[in-house]
Amino acid sequence: MWTVKLVGRARKNSKKLSEGLGEIFQYLLAEIKIDGPYRARWPNYGPLRGSKDCLHCHIQKGNPTYVAVWKVVDKKKKIVEMIYVGTHEKADYGRLC
Repeated sequence: MWTVKLVGRARKNSKKLSEGLGEIFQYLLAEIKIDGPYRARWPNYGPLRGSKDCLHCHIQKGNPTYVAVWKVVDKKKKIVEMIYVGTHEKADYGRLC
């Protein structure tokens, strides 16, 4: 089991998601808690450029596209921080990780 902490904009923005999008986000969180941070089945999943431990995926395609970004903080203790959830357009990937 992994510990997933919602921090920063992920905590703030998660409360603003629509009901359906919130359910998808909760499903992603549950998958990470149970199976770990590496979620290859999610759309556009992958590490952010320059960081193998900072990962992201799309949780809703379209306009706007919604993304989730998380960071592996401690592999031994199995700790992940969800650092952003929101629109792709407002995600400042360079400052997130």
